Amino acid sequence: MPFPRRLLIEGEDLILDLRPHPVALAMPALYAIVITVAAGFLANWIGGPWWVWPAVWILAMLVYPVPRLIRWLTSNFAVTSERVIHRQGWIAKRSMEIPLEAINDVRFEQGIFDRVVGAGTLLISSASEFGTNSFDDIRHPEEVQKTIYHQGEMNKKRMYQGDPAAAPATTRPGVSAGPSATTELERLAKLRSDGVLTEAEFQAQKAKILGQS
Repeated sequence: MPFPRRLLIEGEDLILDLRPHPVALAMPALYAIVITVAAGFLANWIGGPWWVWPAVWILAMLVYPVPRLIRWLTSNFAVTSERVIHRQGWIAKRSMEIPLEAINDVRFEQGIFDRVVGAGTLLISSASEFGTNSFDDIRHPEEVQKTIYHQGEMNKKRMYQGDPAAAPATTRPGVSAGPSATTELERLAKLRSDGVLTEAEFQAQKAKILGQS
């Protein structure tokens, strides 16, 4: 499900809204296949009441694959113009936020298979009691790292300059795209080509940059 925009504060823009990479479902899918084959084999070999093995199969699915699928469907890793947000859960929810100004370092880790599929682990160090936070199965982590750094720099300019004229073009409707807007459009186009942004998300962000929304 998409990140709820009602949670954005006034003047805050949603830059990235990512669901975990599908590779997160690889082990649950393999588990489900193995359990299904094993349950069918044991039902034919051992026998017993017809409902026993379907009940065992359902229980096994509820123990591991189903919770992982729900976690994948309800997880969001979002980058806004103000903060990094990670939300997870359907009925019981977990959420954490890291203000961009509190981020000290952003790193990513990728194994060989991760590089092939375009996934990785993002490590964000912040000036908080939590220290370093790890986020697994992030899509194109290198591009996400660049986006966080870029938004952090933009946020610092807004905070320390305190001059409306210094604000990025996205906050000034009607202003034509200058060099900063051009750079932002190129960055968004790169994210789209890498599959981090969908076409709809790209067009929405482009409209904001050009002052059309």
